Amino acid sequence: MGSDRMNKYEINIYEQISRNIKKYRMLAGITQAELAERVGVSHEFIRRNESKKGVKSFSVDTLWKISLALDIDPGKLFEIDMEELINTKK
Repeated sequence: MGSDRMNKYEINIYEQISRNIKKYRMLAGITQAELAERVGVSHEFIRRNESKKGVKSFSVDTLWKISLALDIDPGKLFEIDMEELINTKK
């Protein structure tokens, strides 16, 4: 396996979920503040978890609420787009 290839066990799932939250929030056309209000968390919580920097942390309960707020299947938050992931690492 080449050095530019990743395997599924090397993926940081928190970073992937973070990217998916941002992706689906933007597709829904809502702001971080609107998502935070719908979920019942602070705007800072959403901002920090969508950020490329910093430690991400969210509970299963919070992920469930985010999926409801975005009107998506919770599994979409765990989707892994390997091509996108490889391109973001370059």
